Amino acid sequence: MENNDTTIQGALHWASLFLTEHHREQNVAEILLCHHLGVPRSKFFAILREKIPVQVQEKFVQDIKAHAKTGIPVQHLTGYEMFYGRYFHVNDKVLIPRPETEELILGLNSYIAHISSAGQPINMIDLGTGSGIIAVTLKLEWPATKVYATDISADALMVAKQNAVSLGADVIFMEGNFLQPVLDSRQQIDVIVSNPPYISYAEKDTLDDTVKNFDPELALFAEQDGLAAYHTILTQAQKVVADTAILGFEIGHQQGTKVGELVSRFFPNSDVEVRQDINGKDRMVFATVKKDKSTSS
Repeated sequence: MENNDTTIQGALHWASLFLTEHHREQNVAEILLCHHLGVPRSKFFAILREKIPVQVQEKFVQDIKAHAKTGIPVQHLTGYEMFYGRYFHVNDKVLIPRPETEELILGLNSYIAHISSAGQPINMIDLGTGSGIIAVTLKLEWPATKVYATDISADALMVAKQNAVSLGADVIFMEGNFLQPVLDSRQQIDVIVSNPPYISYAEKDTLDDTVKNFDPELALFAEQDGLAAYHTILTQAQKVVADTAILGFEIGHQQGTKVGELVSRFFPNSDVEVRQDINGKDRMVFATVKKDKSTSS
């Protein structure tokens, strides 16, 4: 698109065709145009016949070509993603938020509501927090709770802290491998939630290039057919959970039975639920667990 006298509608039409030719989703064009024009989608269609500013056109064309040819996620081009109705800063150091993780929080809310009805203080921890979407969202949805978040990546924690500050969420961030930062404390955890790396390395070549070439491997892949992170978390959890606690995991769509069995192995006195996402695939495991006091000392 070389014409500097084109309309916004013309730019959108060109980009949609260009993306289609490169087997990319057309809606990227609308997202990037709204971003570069600085207008919300609700106002976008009212200005389609207006001329597109030259500087906007140049940046828009550059981003469209980059996405089409390399697969760079649109979120890396805009610098943010919407999650649970809020804008979160993202970059190549963190996993891009997915709608399935919103479902994890929605499911967890009912469990939290049940234990919060007792009126006791609640301590929650988000493991492998990445951009902080889970921890920040839980703190904002449940402001009376104390929320911790851990990540092994210092770069990811910087992004998470930025999001917590910009959204006004008082989250306590700690660097370390899942529950390791709290193992030596006397703090008891009532709610453990995690969207850990759960993709098997054998599946790497099946992933879309927008994922495998841009999301951090640390947040995607795990040993033991993708189950290693759950094994580590459950091993650690035995030492820090309250007498009765809630676990909430996001899982791969073929891992429901295996993760459920892992939870039952580490916490025999537990009620485990495997829940499907909006597409009818196993996506979440929730459990109400009872501490085995013989392993907690």
